[in-house]
Amino acid sequence: MFTIYPAIDMRDGKCVRLAQGDYNKETVYGHSPVEMARSFVSQGATWIHMVDLDGAKEGRRVNDAFVVEVAQTLAVNVQIGGGIRTEEDVAYYLEQGVSRVILGSAAISNPSFVKAMLRAYGERIVIGIDAKNGFVATEGWTHTSTIEAVELGRQLADAGAETFIFTDIATDGMLSGPNIEAFVRLAQATNKRVIASGGIRSLDDLHALKQFENEGVAGAIVGKALYTGQFTVAEALKAVEQ
Repeated sequence: MFTIYPAIDMRDGKCVRLAQGDYNKETVYGHSPVEMARSFVSQGATWIHMVDLDGAKEGRRVNDAFVVEVAQTLAVNVQIGGGIRTEEDVAYYLEQGVSRVILGSAAISNPSFVKAMLRAYGERIVIGIDAKNGFVATEGWTHTSTIEAVELGRQLADAGAETFIFTDIATDGMLSGPNIEAFVRLAQATNKRVIASGGIRSLDDLHALKQFENEGVAGAIVGKALYTGQFTVAEALKAVEQ
């Protein structure tokens, strides 16, 4: 089942998009994350991908109230990333009705924590790997590490990770087309589900990604293309059902 994940990136309580993760290149697309989620659900979305950008930068939960409201008031699965650094953060979201918690930077800065969370919560933990030229970037993409994305993926798959979100920073928010090769490489290396993120600009891109569903490419996060009117959630869902 190839899943479409409409993205809601939150900063100062608003829905925004950053170009290539640059906090200085922000566009505001809505003043209510909850209303944005409601509109996506009304078009048939079964999942919402939420990111607490303030949280990612500050290392703590900031926009969590919106996440919990979406999870508790709308009939949709929610996955959340950004600012999740402790087991208390993970448990808080899961207990409040969020379906999956995304751990990203911590996979590099605190691998023992991530492995402990995988043991404790299993498939409800998703690993977010953001890469620049194949190497993992952390802390809101402000640092590039010396570990390759594929190698980190293998290590965490061995530790129990079942789902990865892979973001190619070069394409994120640029509407330049997805780096399909990178997504497939990670899926093949880990033998796990990979959700593609970054660069999706058209229904053709979604078709192209879906061709690799059997290789492990399990879905796509769609952000800027929705906000700039390239296509709607309803059109995206229809495109991958065919």
